[in-house]
Amino acid sequence: MAKIAFIGLGVMGAPMAGHLLKAGHKVTVFNRTASKAHDWVERHGGQYAETSAKAAEGVDAVIACVGADADLEEVALGSDGSFAAMHAGTLFIDHTTVSARLARKLSEAGEAQGIHCVDAPVSGGQAGAENGALAIMCGGTKRAMTLAEPIMQAYAARIVHCGEAGAGQQTKMCNQLAIAGVLQGLSEALHLAKRSSLDLDKVFEAISGGAAQSWQMDNRWKTMAKGEFDFGFAVDWMRKDLGLALDEAEANGAKLELAKLVDGYYAEVQAMGGARQDTSSLVRRLEE
Repeated sequence: MAKIAFIGLGVMGAPMAGHLLKAGHKVTVFNRTASKAHDWVERHGGQYAETSAKAAEGVDAVIACVGADADLEEVALGSDGSFAAMHAGTLFIDHTTVSARLARKLSEAGEAQGIHCVDAPVSGGQAGAENGALAIMCGGTKRAMTLAEPIMQAYAARIVHCGEAGAGQQTKMCNQLAIAGVLQGLSEALHLAKRSSLDLDKVFEAISGGAAQSWQMDNRWKTMAKGEFDFGFAVDWMRKDLGLALDEAEANGAKLELAKLVDGYYAEVQAMGGARQDTSSLVRRLEE
C-alpha cells in the first residue's frame, strides 16, 4: 500500500480520501480550512499536515482536489506547495478541473524534478465520489498512468487515459459541454410539459425509454419538476468549467455557440440567487 498526501477535502475530496484509507493506504491530509482536515481525521483516521508541503514529505503520491487554477497552483507550486517537498519518482495526481495550460505547466515542472504528473478531472458528482464510482479522464505519460491507476481505482468506476498532459482537462471540458447542452434541452422539455398541463410522470415514462434518455433525465427530471436543486455540483462551478472550455475554444478556434448561450443562462440563475444550487436549476429561468 502507498503513502499518500491528499490535498483538498471538499464535497468531492473528502470521500475520495476516505476510500483511499479504506483501501489500506496511509493517508495524510491537508486542507486550507484546517478545521475540515481535523474533522476528517477524527472521522476517518489518518494524519493531518499543516501545509501542502508537509503533507507531501516522504509520500509515494500526492493527490489534489481543490477549486480552480489559482488554488491548484498555490498548493502545488507555491512556497508551501507540495512540489517543494516531493522527490524524484513520486506521483502527482490532480483531480481539480482546471485549464489545460496549467496541467501542462505542472507536468513540465514535475518533469524537471522527476515527478510523474497526471491531470485527472472527474465526473460523477458528489454521489459518485461517495460511492467510489467516479469516471476519471486522464492526461499524462504512460508511466505516470501506470503508477496512478491502481491508486485511483479506490474511488473510480472508469479510468481512461486520453492522451498527453492537458488531455484529461480538455476531455473534461467536452464532458461539461455535453452536460450543459443536455440540461438546457431537459429544462425546455419539462417546461413545455408543464405549460401543456401534461402528467409529468407519464411524460417521463414515455420519453425516458427512447432516444431522449440520459443520465440527467433519469436522475434529475423528477427533482427538477419538484423544484429541488441541492445535489452537489453548483452553478458557480459549472460556470467556471464552461469558462475554461470557452477559453480553450478561443485559443484553438472551436465553435461553441450553445455553450455561450447556456453560460449566459447560468448567469441568469446566479442573478436569481441560484449560485450554489446544482446545475439542474437551469430550469428556474424558464419558470420564474
